[in-house]
Amino acid sequence: MPGERPTGPPPGSPGPDVLPPGQRRVAGWPVSHYGPVPRFRPERWDLKVFGATRQARPHSWSWDEVTALPRVGVVADLHCAQGTTSTGHEWFGIPAETILRLAPPAPGVTHVMAWAEYGYSANLRLSDFTAPTTLLATHRGGEPLTAEHGSPLRLVVPNLYGYKSPKWLRGIEYLTADRPGFWEERGYHLIGDVWTGRRYAYEDDGTAPLPRS
Repeated sequence: MPGERPTGPPPGSPGPDVLPPGQRRVAGWPVSHYGPVPRFRPERWDLKVFGATRQARPHSWSWDEVTALPRVGVVADLHCAQGTTSTGHEWFGIPAETILRLAPPAPGVTHVMAWAEYGYSANLRLSDFTAPTTLLATHRGGEPLTAEHGSPLRLVVPNLYGYKSPKWLRGIEYLTADRPGFWEERGYHLIGDVWTGRRYAYEDDGTAPLPRS
């Protein structure tokens, strides 16, 4: 695709053929999500950036404006916290760095909250959101994302577990202090780094994880 910029595994990872600890490779691209699949209505859809923005005001883009933004390609795997990894995804979308340039965060922002349809949320360190492999993806493998896989827009953060890459993305909130998102409130790790195997909160604080619904 025009403007595509392929990249490899996240910096510091062992290499493209090495899986993170505790992961096993699966064929294809399994569908996994919480709740129903939303219906996309482009005339009603927008993407918002809000919270602690540098201009102290929210920013928003219509679907037409989002699709007009420059897009690049990233080749990266997708890791589920339950232990499966699907490999070699050719993602295509808007680099997170573009959003940060158009709607810069205020000084003191340390984290973001990614918001999706139905109120789903996932917290990220700002350093994970600004990673060069983080995308707001519109396509995979040269085709638009299907509804089940997050169409029209999903966040892709390859160095974190899949619960940090919400489907049906609708907003980015800039935070000056961390707070848990949907699965993090249910016992999943606040960081979710795949290369250190940080899946559950109890791995840091000694508490037991809550069962996944």
